Amino acid sequence: MKKLNICIVEDEEILRVSLKDDLLDAGYIVNDFENPVKAIEHFRKKNCDIVISDIRLPEMNGLDLLSEIKSLNPNTFVIMMTAFGSVETAVDAMKKGAYDYITKPFDKEELLLLINRIKELKSLQAKNTEYQNYFEDKFNFDSFIGISDYVKQLKETLKIISQANSTVLITGETGTGKELIANLIHYNSPRRYKPLVKVSCGILSKEVIESELFGHEKGAFTGADKLRIGRFEKADQGTIYLDDIDDVPLEVQIKLLRVIQEQEIERVGSSESIKIDVRIIASTKADLNKLVQEGKFREDLYYRLNVLPIHLKPLRERKEDIIPLFNNFLSKFSNQKQFEIESSVYEILKNYRWSGNVRELKNLTERLSILCYDFKITAGRLPQEIITNEQIIGNILKSENKSLTEILEEVEKQLIQNALIRTANNKAKAAELLGLPPSTLKSKIDKYGMN
Repeated sequence: MKKLNICIVEDEEILRVSLKDDLLDAGYIVNDFENPVKAIEHFRKKNCDIVISDIRLPEMNGLDLLSEIKSLNPNTFVIMMTAFGSVETAVDAMKKGAYDYITKPFDKEELLLLINRIKELKSLQAKNTEYQNYFEDKFNFDSFIGISDYVKQLKETLKIISQANSTVLITGETGTGKELIANLIHYNSPRRYKPLVKVSCGILSKEVIESELFGHEKGAFTGADKLRIGRFEKADQGTIYLDDIDDVPLEVQIKLLRVIQEQEIERVGSSESIKIDVRIIASTKADLNKLVQEGKFREDLYYRLNVLPIHLKPLRERKEDIIPLFNNFLSKFSNQKQFEIESSVYEILKNYRWSGNVRELKNLTERLSILCYDFKITAGRLPQEIITNEQIIGNILKSENKSLTEILEEVEKQLIQNALIRTANNKAKAAELLGLPPSTLKSKIDKYGMN
């Protein structure tokens, strides 16, 4: 951390010079001023980290000087020096933005201790700013990768939702990025500097979920040997993200409903209500409407959660986003190193079903970045299940309103296409792979218009 720049404003020369010497000996950069007007002229040219000022000054009192300093730089720390009889004025100064005051006469160690506290606070503020900048950079809206119209519209919707305070329900298959959406909403909201508390409801047993969410008092049940603060209390002023909300037991759902309606909780073993201010984001891969009809999820809770719904499409329904995602992951996993990628790889990736969605694509990309140590990714290095694309063939076989001949032609066409992709469009090798004479393969390519 750089040396702190300290300014002393004191009309009593002996005290001013003595203070300056002590602070210089302590390793600080020090400027001193007898006249507050001269000090302000200095502040306009160069800010000080800390200003140590007397309250009683010529031409301008300490409170007016404080106002000037704060208007020039609100982040400057001001310590007021005061005689015992004017402590009330010093307290008034703190209300107006002074960091602290010190009563004359004081020991230099007392002042150095106060300055050291400011150093620690500035260090924490710098770390906090760095921390916030990290999350703001990591969770800006561009971190949701995609070029499809769907993704563009989703980002615009998220910008609006992030500024609201209503509950959000995120739905979508496993691996579509529900947690990322929760992060984007929180870290772009007015609550960004407050906690984001995440709860995986699916891994909590019925016996502990209530205590985890709402906390418990000491002695509330066997094993409750001390008071426990629940996740909702920890998220006060911030956001709580409830993943797999469908796994919350019915008896806990009624209490969750009350939290949303009343913005208050009761710890297990207590009848005292605790007011909280928490925004709720919930997510599920299940069909909550169906669960409501089956009596497994409360209808009133569903409507309370579903104020701002967000549905994440599976990757197979936004194929134009597959290649941008793949390239983005590859760049991250390879530390920006350039890979030579066979064009057929992109075709295979676009035609694969991705039942595990973005998470599956990310895992595959990480694997390729490690195994393709020569920085060449070819179709032959892709996993067999992706190359053969059995899922697509399975869908063809399930097709309705198609004759047997049509289905067989679809399967045959898909097998030929995969063989051509795997051999980089080398028809002789593709024919060998399929166990066909080259002439037969050529006639089938012509038949299906695959040239």
